[in-house]
Amino acid sequence: MKDIRSILNEFEAITLGEMDKKELMNRTDTKFVFPQSKLPELLQVLKPHYQVLDVDGNRISRYESLYFDTPDFDLFHHHRRGKLNRHKVRYRKYVESDLNFFEIKFKNNKNRTIKDRVREERMESAIKNKAEELLNRSTGLRAEKLEAKFWVNFSRITLVSKHSAERTTIDTDLHFHRNGIKNNIENLVIAEVKQEIAGHSPFIRLMKKQHIRPGSLSKYCYGVIHFFKDIRHNTFKSNLRKINKVIYGTSASA
Repeated sequence: MKDIRSILNEFEAITLGEMDKKELMNRTDTKFVFPQSKLPELLQVLKPHYQVLDVDGNRISRYESLYFDTPDFDLFHHHRRGKLNRHKVRYRKYVESDLNFFEIKFKNNKNRTIKDRVREERMESAIKNKAEELLNRSTGLRAEKLEAKFWVNFSRITLVSKHSAERTTIDTDLHFHRNGIKNNIENLVIAEVKQEIAGHSPFIRLMKKQHIRPGSLSKYCYGVIHFFKDIRHNTFKSNLRKINKVIYGTSASA
């Protein structure tokens, strides 16, 4: 079996400028987790259906994210309780393109994800300037009530459907770090299918054929559970077991 980079080089490419014309800032999301060892074979099957994002010759891009929450982890607990009309707040660096954004993701009561963002010159440990203006405009949150929690870095393959308003992100090589403490996650793929309207998707069809069911845990929630051991997370235990089974080949309890 060819390696992942060799297979990606056989995909038809799409540039960042071309992809940005098809932005999915208001969308439905479907997530999957599976072992990275499956990825080469899956990419071979997907090749006729998708283009791959190419940034200056790189078809695997690096992302660095700094997440924010209240001192009491209100945003995490909104997610844990399944609250809709909830937010996720972060800075994100797109390493290959050298772009920094402050981003807000909003999950509304129709289960759609709406993303808003503003360009920033650098990543900050505090929310200020244009980032604070966006926070005030888009949420009921206040910058002084939010604090930086930890970093989540990963590598991403972005596939863009040739035939519909769909984008699929494939994240690998996850690295979590906070105050000098690091956790590297190997052999895990987190894939997310982003569609303007939920419907036909070659990726989702392939997941069904492989008996890989939808379901995952957000990178932010996974990091909270890892770094803050005493925080309540019972509702995530089934997904944590699934992730442990993928990573370690075991269903050990979280």
